[in-house]
Amino acid sequence: MKAIPVEEAVGTVLCHDITRIVPGEAKGPAFRRGHIVTPDDIQTLLNIGKANLYVFDPRDGYVHEDECALRLARAAAGQGISISSPSEGKSTLTAAHDGVLSIDVNGLFRLNSITDVTFGTIHTGQFVKQGRVLGGTRVIPLAVPEALLQEAEAVCREHAPLIQVLPLRPAKVGVVTTGSEVYTGRIKDGFGPVLKKKFESLGSTVLDQVFVSDQVEMTAKAILGLKNRGADFIAVTGGMSVDPDDQTPAAIRATGARVISYGAPTYPGAMFMLAYLGDVPVVGLPGCVMYYKASIFDLIVPRLLSGERLERKDIVAFGHGGLCESCPSCHYPACGFGKL
Repeated sequence: MKAIPVEEAVGTVLCHDITRIVPGEAKGPAFRRGHIVTPDDIQTLLNIGKANLYVFDPRDGYVHEDECALRLARAAAGQGISISSPSEGKSTLTAAHDGVLSIDVNGLFRLNSITDVTFGTIHTGQFVKQGRVLGGTRVIPLAVPEALLQEAEAVCREHAPLIQVLPLRPAKVGVVTTGSEVYTGRIKDGFGPVLKKKFESLGSTVLDQVFVSDQVEMTAKAILGLKNRGADFIAVTGGMSVDPDDQTPAAIRATGARVISYGAPTYPGAMFMLAYLGDVPVVGLPGCVMYYKASIFDLIVPRLLSGERLERKDIVAFGHGGLCESCPSCHYPACGFGKL
């Protein structure tokens, strides 16, 4: 910053608040720190005794904090991101539509490693609703050198898009419900209505629900039949434990599907299976999906519907954050469960 005559200050950025005192009436800021001086301000400044001002001068190669925030946000944002006008030096990024938040974490670390640049976000990999605040960015000083801002923009370009919201594709879901007790009508199925509601909330529809016993061949035939009928996502419920009668994992393998993982370091949801039958995801869902507001379903299924092809390492990564704390009142997704 530098001190310059007030008459020469038009277009510069104030480095401090300027107080105006009206004896017996009021005392308060006439101009706030960060204000860009205009021609109309000169007379007012002279009237309150300011012949010189401490300012940043854009003509010296500095960029105001508001412009910095906007440029950083625009450089980082990909699809599905709305950017606010700067307020108090910060731009806010929100979800323009429902989808899965994807952040290049390494790029974010590099960006925040640049002196005077800050960019904070929520956790990546989670399903977000339209309008949710995802992050914010600003620089620390009132103004920074143009060269510094260009360095930050270059990092964003190298990791483009640094932050985006991936839309969910509307899937036709085939549901296979296993269990002799349901197949024979001894008990009423409770899984189907829960899954129908969950998939509909993600923009997908249940094509059909097929009931089978615990026989491997029968279950495998039902899975393949749904795929042949046009299902592009298959969910198999029941029979996911290690009990002798629980044969769902064996049935999924019997279809010829490539198994990514049987078991996940998440509670609830440890007995989860993910496989691919060609390009069709096949998920084996444990009973906890019926009873918990948040489970392995909510961590995995949105990412699959976004088109992400998950591998075992992606399942393993849930070990850090994969424990639900079973709070008396569930606050998911505003909690640490499943956050990467």
